[in-house]
Amino acid sequence: MSQGRVTFKRVVTIIYVLFIHVLAVAFVVERFVLPRIDLSEAPPATVSDPTIVTAVPTPIPVPSEFYEPTPDNTSNIQVPETTLNPGGSLRLIIPVAGIKSEQLQDTFTAARSDGRVHDAIDIMAPAGAPVLAAADGKIVKFHDSVPGGITIYEQSDDGKYVYYYAHLQRRADGLNVGDTVRQGTTIGYVGDTGNAGPGNYHLHFSLFEVTDPKRLWQGNNINPFPLLKNAVR
Repeated sequence: MSQGRVTFKRVVTIIYVLFIHVLAVAFVVERFVLPRIDLSEAPPATVSDPTIVTAVPTPIPVPSEFYEPTPDNTSNIQVPETTLNPGGSLRLIIPVAGIKSEQLQDTFTAARSDGRVHDAIDIMAPAGAPVLAAADGKIVKFHDSVPGGITIYEQSDDGKYVYYYAHLQRRADGLNVGDTVRQGTTIGYVGDTGNAGPGNYHLHFSLFEVTDPKRLWQGNNINPFPLLKNAVR
């Protein structure tokens, strides 16, 4: 029994001594060896490339999202669809020679003195430019006045409409009330008579639907601008 106890004590002593030595070695390494190691030469850590994100373009808005439609400038009545049909009764041409549709401006609803609305369009043109019959019809009235100057009233062949030409320099030679004219016939010349203003040469052109055959100068005004923009060439 005594011999066994001696052997056990020796084993415990050896283990204890080895443990002390391990602790001592670890202390020495941590305190003196590791601080002397130069880590500046160590290779950088490898970092994976970030994921590439593909940009998604912003959708382009469709016209309905930002487009505000132009308000209808027809004043007193709507132009019947048949009038825009090539076979309709209002197949018009631009009533001034040399003027193209892109030169026209819609002045139908423009304000005038005394709170009036224009109810016509002004077609700017050089002085003396031929004024043409906008459609087939009959010359029904000549009238000279302070506001309109030298004017002509033409009634359509079917009697439904009147074309009014104002601020003329003069009427065409030989033209008389009662004459039948064909579309494109020269009936007068662009001027600045009436209240147009000196040098403000243009044709005041209006169109109205006849409501009283005895008062052709009074009727339902129709905006001629859309008709002239689609005028027969």
